[in-house]
Amino acid sequence: MSTIVETKEFQTEIRQLLDIVIHSLYTDREIFLRELISNAADAMEKLRYTQLVGPEVKDKDLALEVHIDTDDNAHTLTITDTGVGMTKEELVENIGTIAHSGSKEFIKHLSAKGDQKDLNLIGQFGVGFYSAFMVADKVTLYTRSYQMEAECFVWESDGVGSYTITEGEDLTRGTKMVLHLKEDAYDFAKEETIKRVIKQYSSFVPYPIIVNGQKVNTVDALWTKNKNEITDEEYNEFYKFIANAHDEPLFRLHFSSDAPININTLLFVPKENLEQFGFGRTEPGVNLYCKKVLIQEKSPIVLPEWLRFLRGVIDSEELPLNISRETMQDSALVSKLNKVVTSRFLKFLDGQATSEPDKYKEFWEKFNFFIKEGAANDFTHRKELVKILQFESSNTLAGEVISLADYVGRMKEDQTAIYYVNGPTREGIESGPYLEVFRDKGYEVIYTYAAIDDYIFGAIGEYEGKRLISADQSDLDISNEQKDRSELALSEEEVKVLTDWIKEVLGSKVTEVRESKRLVDSPAVVLSPYGTNSMQRMMQLMNKDVNNVGPSVLEINASHQMIKRLDEARKNEDTFAKIAAEQIFENAQIAAGLIIDPRGMVKRLNEILERALG
Repeated sequence: MSTIVETKEFQTEIRQLLDIVIHSLYTDREIFLRELISNAADAMEKLRYTQLVGPEVKDKDLALEVHIDTDDNAHTLTITDTGVGMTKEELVENIGTIAHSGSKEFIKHLSAKGDQKDLNLIGQFGVGFYSAFMVADKVTLYTRSYQMEAECFVWESDGVGSYTITEGEDLTRGTKMVLHLKEDAYDFAKEETIKRVIKQYSSFVPYPIIVNGQKVNTVDALWTKNKNEITDEEYNEFYKFIANAHDEPLFRLHFSSDAPININTLLFVPKENLEQFGFGRTEPGVNLYCKKVLIQEKSPIVLPEWLRFLRGVIDSEELPLNISRETMQDSALVSKLNKVVTSRFLKFLDGQATSEPDKYKEFWEKFNFFIKEGAANDFTHRKELVKILQFESSNTLAGEVISLADYVGRMKEDQTAIYYVNGPTREGIESGPYLEVFRDKGYEVIYTYAAIDDYIFGAIGEYEGKRLISADQSDLDISNEQKDRSELALSEEEVKVLTDWIKEVLGSKVTEVRESKRLVDSPAVVLSPYGTNSMQRMMQLMNKDVNNVGPSVLEINASHQMIKRLDEARKNEDTFAKIAAEQIFENAQIAAGLIIDPRGMVKRLNEILERALG
């Protein structure tokens, strides 16, 4: 009995579609395997549903699995599933014509846009099958429908203009595709290549994927499970797999959400921050999935850039994707997903700071720069970010930290603002003159060690209605918080003459010399006309010129013995007075953390020592 071979032409739209898929659509050819495995999984999901609600199915005890076999000698790749299969009519409708593939709408959309890169949603089109022709110059497909009386058929095509359908020999329910690979795609007949691609894109497909007899998707999609059913060990093993890590994570966050968007999320904070060790900028580490199929590895858009230290998975069935699943189209929806997950993570961190302070302290020591980067740049989440910032202060021991809420909670009754001061180290801050008035009044001062801290405080301006004010701010108004003028101080007239004289001596090094309202124990303090000394230090470092300190405001303590003796030397027209004035000024610059050229100072100090030794 001869086998009847039917030859059919692809519809014009399908020929167009094949040409686009093969030559223009996918930027990475290995995507074809993900598409074919996803199609196989869909076919088995349909079979599973049919078994639940429909009539009896053929081979009902057949396991739902995807089998992949490689033949490096014959240069073929065979993909077999035990899903619903297809009848002859379905073969023609699904692959050869536009009735069920959605290809007509796809082509219409493409023509209207006039741009092959602006492609519509893959969920609306069954065109993933055609990606096989990116790597194969011939595809042979064997299929048998789940229906009890269904026959076997063989579909074959070179993807150019036509295809054939013949009756096949008896086989079990499902579909088997044999890809006869192009010469430049022989690598896909190698087992190690196929396993690598599956691991990257299809590790979490909900049915077993068996390559040459060995199951390769051995890690469960934990993010889709109830967290009460998952052990710590399973979470840790999943983290090692998804993050390519060897240690355990510091924190994990697992949650599902239905509104405002349907998502399943599993995030991990690593133990170490490699960016901190100088390994270069960390790549984003959260993968984006749709129904357990990888859409975008290390997605740069699904979370803000400052959360690039996170590792894990976000899966959403609602994501609109382009036809190749490589680019997301609906930026508003992605923005919503970004906002929901980010807010949830920040809420989680806020809770950890209270419930596990020691662990949160470890997190803060290693990852605080990322949080500060977010507070500086992310207007959407700044309020939430500021809540979890932590700092040392004049009321904490070294290494102990507080939040802004802690600070406000213990402010003095007469205190109207939150005070902070920047310096390179705790010792540097506490040995300087800027804390004197605050110590005198018993006011707590937050210590900031990075320029970004001052930038954040300047950007937010206030916290819970309290202004954030730098203790070294040149226009700091604490006159109402000062003690009465000391009887031992120079008179206002004497101060006026002395400050005018010092201004003349120092010339362009200062913009102003005035009496201080903040000094208690120090003779003098320099303040930046740019706002704060940290800003001046940063400008100096950017200029990379130690001689270019820039002008300062100099404040003198009219009660200090050194200043009073300087005034006496000035009155007596002692030539040493100018030397002393210059040294007092440079001492104040050093106390402010400003870098100055030491050469001129050494000569001056030698003169001072010579005079002191008499």
